[in-house]
Amino acid sequence: MIVGYIRMCTQAEDRDREKALHQWGAEKLYWEKDSSRSWVRPAYEEMAATLQPGDTVVVSEFRQLAGSARDVLILLHRLYSAKVEFASLRENFHTATGQGRETLRVLSALAEMEEERMLRRQKNVEKAKAAGRYKGRTPLAIDEEKFRAVCTRWRAGEMTAVAAMRLLGLKPNTFYRRVKDLGL
Repeated sequence: MIVGYIRMCTQAEDRDREKALHQWGAEKLYWEKDSSRSWVRPAYEEMAATLQPGDTVVVSEFRQLAGSARDVLILLHRLYSAKVEFASLRENFHTATGQGRETLRVLSALAEMEEERMLRRQKNVEKAKAAGRYKGRTPLAIDEEKFRAVCTRWRAGEMTAVAAMRLLGLKPNTFYRRVKDLGL
């Protein structure tokens, strides 16, 4: 059986995806409303529970399956281990072909190498912290009095958050983190 998986974006995009998946031969579609970065996806889990060896999961593009290359590879490996084929229309990728299987093996090897590098870096940082050589990034210095004054004006509706950030010379993550840290 060929099943399609769609993570909803806009209705116009969803209709186009639905049509493309049906044209490719999808007999059943599973729709997801959650973020591709979330691992809690009931429709995906429901679909995975019904898959049998020899079935094919088709998506319109890789980003429908997961939010990062690493997460895509994890899900592809799960499908491949269950002897379920996978196809992505935009990337013209299909594990039923020799080229698709070989591409999957190469991508999996690269993902495994990156995972090992990341773990090695984390261990090195932990060793440096234990030895007192790693301090982390120095927090961006701000004038707390000016920050509080600008936040007071922002909270009072005298300016937008964007204007407050521009006035303080801060990016959104830093601005909102400081607002939270200072309880503003």
